[in-house]
Formats: sequence, C-alpha cells, structure tokens
Amino acid sequence: MYARVVKWEGGSAEAIRESIAQIEENSRSGPPEGVPSTGFTFLADPEGGKVIAIGMFATEEDLQKGHATLEQMSPPTDMGTRVSVETYEVAADIRL
Repeated sequence: MYARVVKWEGGSAEAIRESIAQIEENSRSGPPEGVPSTGFTFLADPEGGKVIAIGMFATEEDLQKGHATLEQMSPPTDMGTRVSVETYEVAADIRL
C-alpha cells in the first residue's frame, strides 16, 4: 500500500472547515475520476490554519495515476498554501 501526503498551511478556520465538508460531501460517490484511491484521511488544525491530507493507494501504479490527477485539481475553497506533497510506502496501517 502507498500513501500520498499533502500539507497546507495558512488557511482560515472557516475555509478549512468548509473545504473539508465539501470534500467529504463529494466523496460519497467514491473517489474523484482518475484517482484509484482506497481512501482518504484529513487531519486538520483549523485554528492553526493547517491541514494534512493522506490518500491511500493499493499499488504504486495507482499512486502515480492518482498523483497525476490530483496535481491538476484544487481544493474547493482556500485551505491555505500547499507546502508539500510527499509519497510513502505504508509500512503498517493499524486500526483498532
């Protein structure tokens, strides 16, 4: 499994909450077209103006395809400035 981790900083609390709510609403029909993700996790510090988005992908090929598609997209509202995009091989995914 692979993860794409994106960080934003400098967003307003209201914009962060609205953006994540919109993303969550849009995800009810599945991932965006061209993004073969198995799921997304969003970590937010609205008062601190920070968001981390973690997209999970079953294969490296899916990660690369999803990354290419997501690079062409923008958050629905201003979540701040995107400060990094990193990819990782998932060493362990423990859910209790």
